[in-house]
Amino acid sequence: MAISFIRIDDRMIHGQTVTRWALEYPCDGLVAVNDAAASNSVLKAAYKSAAGKKTFVWTMDHWKENAEKVLNSKDRYFLITKNPLDMKKILVDQGFKPGIDRVIVGPCNDRPGAVKLGNNQSITPEEAQAFEDITNAGFTVEFALLKETSIGEWPKFRDKFDLK
Repeated sequence: MAISFIRIDDRMIHGQTVTRWALEYPCDGLVAVNDAAASNSVLKAAYKSAAGKKTFVWTMDHWKENAEKVLNSKDRYFLITKNPLDMKKILVDQGFKPGIDRVIVGPCNDRPGAVKLGNNQSITPEEAQAFEDITNAGFTVEFALLKETSIGEWPKFRDKFDLK
């Protein structure tokens, strides 16, 4: 299996992602998909140095072109996006089948219009719809900064939003 872990984290790549989650889900490298980060050489370099593992920071278009290569790789990768909308594009709109069905949601900063679900986990109505769509596509969405601090899965929070 080439994808060992799927995460949405507004910090994308940082030490906690690599060291702590890699104990639970071993990986050989990381693939972060975010147009802004992939287009910024300083950000890209910072993410690569934070990982200490083989790290790719790709635009959505680059991901779309290379997703099958990642899936067919002998190496195991974390698939990470900065926000739920990008993960929805990958898992729902593009129909990517990673071979695992759990999406772990890490930090989502408090922002205007966002509903607080837990400590450092706030989402907007638009992001809530993305989680609903991801769930309807057969994935389990779990909110966990760390495995042992999970606050629950998407169905626990969906009533806080007016969804389609």
